[in-house]
This record gives sequence, C-alpha cells and structure tokens, in this order.
Amino acid sequence: MNVLYFLFATIKKVVDRLCMYSVKSKFKQVGRHVIFHPSNSSFTYSNISLGNDVFIGANARFWCVLSSITIMDHVVFAPNVSIIAGNHSYHIVGKWITDYKPSDKRKEDDLPVVIESDVWVGTNVTILNGVRIGRGAIVAAGAVVIKDVPAYAIVGGVPAKVLKYRFTEEEIVRHEELLDKSK
Repeated sequence: MNVLYFLFATIKKVVDRLCMYSVKSKFKQVGRHVIFHPSNSSFTYSNISLGNDVFIGANARFWCVLSSITIMDHVVFAPNVSIIAGNHSYHIVGKWITDYKPSDKRKEDDLPVVIESDVWVGTNVTILNGVRIGRGAIVAAGAVVIKDVPAYAIVGGVPAKVLKYRFTEEEIVRHEELLDKSK
C-alpha cells in the first residue's frame, strides 16, 4: 500500500509541475524560480505579478478581477493562503446585494494588494483588499490581514495585529547589508 501511495504522490507531483510550466505564462509577470500548484489552486492569472524565488503552497486562492496582486522577490506562502484584492459593493440604498453590477463599484472596492520581498505567509492566512505587507514581515498561521503590515513585523490574529518585530533596528540594518552583498 505504501508503494502505491508513493507512486501516486510522485505522479501527481510530476503532473502538477508540468501543468505549472504550461500555465506560468498566464500571469501578468512571472520571475525566475517560481513554484506553485495549479492543479489544486485558483488564480486570476492576468492581474498577478510574481517576482523571483516565490513559493506558493498548495490550495492557494489569489483573486483580483478588477485590481492587481503584486508579489515581490523571496516570498514564501504556506498552504491554503487566500488573497482577495476586491470587494463587493453594498452602498446603494434600495438595491439588493445580488443586483449589484461591476459598474456600481467604487474605487475603494478594488484596491491592489502588494507583498514586498522577504515575506513569509503562514498557512490558512487571508489577505484582503488594499493591503501592503512590508519587507521582511511574517504573517502567522490563521491570520486575517485587513490593513497594512509594517516592514519586519510579525503579525497574527483576526484581525491581524503586530505581535512583535523580527529584528531590532540594528539587526535590520545588518540584515539589509548582508542581503545586498548576496546579490
């Protein structure tokens, strides 16, 4: 039984990788060394830009129909991460929520999401409309991010709040210097 499971898992991984290479060009922009799982994820490809060295775990949902998602370099997403760069309108008095059309949307209903470099996003995280996650930040598992995350902050909770910072100010300077040298 273990041999069959191993064989099935290996075949699934190979098929997923082949599928990944065939759909990469659907993204608005895609950098080098990008890994994602198209067979069990959902992306609105044409409005998503991915930098270099990006890993997106299984069961991802990145949706932005009238907006955009920009993910910079060296970003890691654990499984089951959702990024929703858009919202339903609900502001018109006397209109059923089911009767809203795209032309009813306000500018603030569809704001871009930006995730800067050197970010780790934990499992089961939801990132909503208009959020910017700063360089070097970490988003703890299960968090719901509804507002911007400062650089090098570690956030968690519902809604996500700053728990602490990854480094001291001196360590951030040293970290940045070392990263610049490694380019």
